[in-house]
Order: sequence, then structure tokens, then C-alpha cells
Amino acid sequence: MKVHLLVDRIRGEFREMPGLQLTLTQAQRLFGLDPAACRQVIELLVDASFLRWTASGTIVQVGD
Repeated sequence: MKVHLLVDRIRGEFREMPGLQLTLTQAQRLFGLDPAACRQVIELLVDASFLRWTASGTIVQVGD
């Protein structure tokens, strides 16, 4: 799967479920990705200021 499609899919999931909070392992399962691919896409979304890491190590949408 192409990275831009994964980015769009993950953005969509977080937009559809306000308050969604996932660990990296949960994100891997939800999106059906291997650990490296999942981290890469999550980091792209963090760099784009769409997602952020919480102090407890989960991923949330910026503003949540």
C-alpha cells in the first residue's frame, strides 16, 4: 500500500472517532500494518502536526 493512502486512511479514522487514543501496538492491529510501517506513517502524521504522542505513550489527534 502506498504511504499517502495510509496517511489518508489513518487521518480518516482519527477524524471519524474523536478522542481516539491508541498505543503503537493497537494502531498496528487496527490498521493492519507491520511495526516499521505503522511507526513511519504515525511519525509522518506527528511531523505534520495532525497526531501527537501523549506522555503515556499513546497517539492522539492534535487538539484532543
